[in-house]
Amino acid sequence: MKKTAAPISFAGSQLGETRHACAFFNGDDEAFRVLLPFMEDGFACGDKTIHIVNPGERCRHLHRLRTAGIDTAAAEQNGQLEFRTNTEAYLRDGRFDQDRMLEVFEMLASGNAGSGFPLSRIVCHMDWAAEVRSHIDDLVEFEARVNDVWFRHDDAVICVYDLAKFGGDTVVDMMRTHPMIVIGGILQQNPFFMLPEDFLREVRQRRVGQMTPDGTTI
Repeated sequence: MKKTAAPISFAGSQLGETRHACAFFNGDDEAFRVLLPFMEDGFACGDKTIHIVNPGERCRHLHRLRTAGIDTAAAEQNGQLEFRTNTEAYLRDGRFDQDRMLEVFEMLASGNAGSGFPLSRIVCHMDWAAEVRSHIDDLVEFEARVNDVWFRHDDAVICVYDLAKFGGDTVVDMMRTHPMIVIGGILQQNPFFMLPEDFLREVRQRRVGQMTPDGTTI
């Protein structure tokens, strides 16, 4: 449940009461450089760290953490570090189900997980969504809806987007669904954020406008 928690340092600023952020980077090297201090601070504070990555990326992420001096073996053994693949988290049975994902993140939230850690720092690498257009359409709507979960918990959730893999329209929509944003390596309150109910109304109206008379989408 939401409680008063100390601010979290991240990307040259702080995550205060609102902690759902989209972070736009030009490649993995830039992303890791900005995210590493946030992760190191989490390990030092005793927070749980959860990474959601593409299949096959786990070893590379572990190597980078070990190179930075983090004892990943101990952290995984005591439950402080957890990796999940996007297949496990987002694309179970090969499809993206928004309602199921809301349940998954509700369970991952520190107030419900029963893990013994004060809160979770969740880093979601979103490259998987760029592979299929329908994933992006569903993800845009989901990113707005999941704010209801994170507004009720203290966990810090960073959704990482590689600018080279997503089109301009998608980047704009993702900006409008996250109350906090990282651009140029700096965290700031997002001036483009829309309340979820307003954004969802706009998206659904937009989709109706793209329908042909026979009910198919243009």
